[in-house]
Amino acid sequence: MSTADLELSFIQPGHALYPAELELRFRVLREPLGHTREQVLFPFEAQSLHLVAHRGEQALGCVLFHPEDPHGGRLFQMAVTPLLQGQRLGARLVQALETELLRRGFTHVHLHARQTVVPFYERLGYSVYAEPFMDVGLPHRHMRKSLGT
Repeated sequence: MSTADLELSFIQPGHALYPAELELRFRVLREPLGHTREQVLFPFEAQSLHLVAHRGEQALGCVLFHPEDPHGGRLFQMAVTPLLQGQRLGARLVQALETELLRRGFTHVHLHARQTVVPFYERLGYSVYAEPFMDVGLPHRHMRKSLGT
């Protein structure tokens, strides 16, 4: 399966693609940990930017951003369907999100990366800071990046 024909769309809860985005996030990020569908929802979904890679109504990748102040916020819920992992779709999503954040005047992003994906984010210019921590039963690292540098 190729990623070349995928569309990238910014959506909000209520959009036709939102249920497919939630299902993707559940299948990739929560179901493998034994979590429920309800545990994929965040209280700030409506205030967050949702970028979805899709073919028609099928969500195949996503990344979200929650603004925390006028200049920055947190990237979260990065997910790519297993069939397309390793084909640079995740990098394409993060780079498209960063471009939009710069356009909107944001200057920095931070995230909580699962330890296993720290190298992915490092390749995109993010750096580790602070001590490791546990979240959803997995070791995580704090990471951050200044945009436009």
